[in-house]
Amino acid sequence: MNQKIDRRNLLKSGLMALGGIAVAPHLTAGAFENTPLSLDPENRIYRSPMVREHFLPNDFKAPKIVARLSSNENPYGPPMSAQKAVADSVKNGNRYAWKEMYDLIDKIAKKEGVTAEHIMMGPGSSDLLEKVALVTFMNGGNIVSADPCYMSLVSVAKSVGATWKPVPCTADWSHDLKAMEAAIDKDTKLVYVCNPNNPTGAITKGQDLLDFCSRVSEKVPVFVDEAYIELAVGADTQSMVSLLAQKKNVIIARTFSKIMGMAGIRVGYIAAQPEFLAGINKITRGGMGISYTSIFAASASLDDKDFQGNTRKLNHEAKTYLYENLDKMGYKYIPSYTNFVLFPISIPGKELLSKMTAKGIAVRSFDVQNKPWCRVSIGTMDEMKAFVGALGALS
Repeated sequence: MNQKIDRRNLLKSGLMALGGIAVAPHLTAGAFENTPLSLDPENRIYRSPMVREHFLPNDFKAPKIVARLSSNENPYGPPMSAQKAVADSVKNGNRYAWKEMYDLIDKIAKKEGVTAEHIMMGPGSSDLLEKVALVTFMNGGNIVSADPCYMSLVSVAKSVGATWKPVPCTADWSHDLKAMEAAIDKDTKLVYVCNPNNPTGAITKGQDLLDFCSRVSEKVPVFVDEAYIELAVGADTQSMVSLLAQKKNVIIARTFSKIMGMAGIRVGYIAAQPEFLAGINKITRGGMGISYTSIFAASASLDDKDFQGNTRKLNHEAKTYLYENLDKMGYKYIPSYTNFVLFPISIPGKELLSKMTAKGIAVRSFDVQNKPWCRVSIGTMDEMKAFVGALGALS
């Protein structure tokens, strides 16, 4: 790694409309948004020992984006129930929303089967991942996770002095739980699991993960990121929140950005032991960044089972359509339990990125173990047809 790239300049340059780095919020925002990103000698973003990411230059001329399939957003939200809640509550936006937030916490606690003392709110789950990283690793230590994985928590931990111990995924792209447990040492302060995983979309079996978390949390806290779990149709998995009743030291993150379609409204939460949350609250308060209107939107969307069910249905249908066409074109994808699919491609990653963007299709392009891959988010059926048509034209 011999170069750095500034995140803020990328945002200013207008790359938000493109399929490169600036469409990835976890790379361009958060607690360390001004920290330069590392580039490897081939001018790729260094994500992990296994993964590099391509991006487009500042002067790339792109047409209007017709299919934004790069950020794993829910194309059907926010639900009308949440939109109405925002409109009805905005008149009280001059007030702090402490009581209203505690009402939302009570609602979430009931849903999760825990007490309100087990819940901490945040403006999206990434904010809470970063808070946990800041507090946990302010005096060093190491973090164990899979490689690839979602990098928000890991990146912030490294920024404040932690050492990262990445453990390659297994052949089916699930977490290598045995190797992850073996990687824990006296300096390990946290184990991070993203299930379903991002950027692979793969799942780690629920009972295997439950046994792992139950056992390992006796030695070190285990953070399980369940951002996509509501979209895991047909998966052999389960939430780890049940371990809290057993007094296990696990932290479970959930977000309203995916199934609820509220990525821009920014609401998320973690469920953990009250003592763990008290340690976070000593340094930084949870919930401070959530707007008054977002709280009402979140509460309304929790009740909107029809919207959640419809999102699952439409996401599954569009993903099935994508699978069928990838099969026809000979692409071997990783079976995904999320709203995105990762698959190897036959042309260089940067070439794919520039050609797809030139057609108005925003996607992501990685090199995984130095082989080119595309990650495409699941949009509407029309957007997936546009993607399939553009991809077919490259074959």
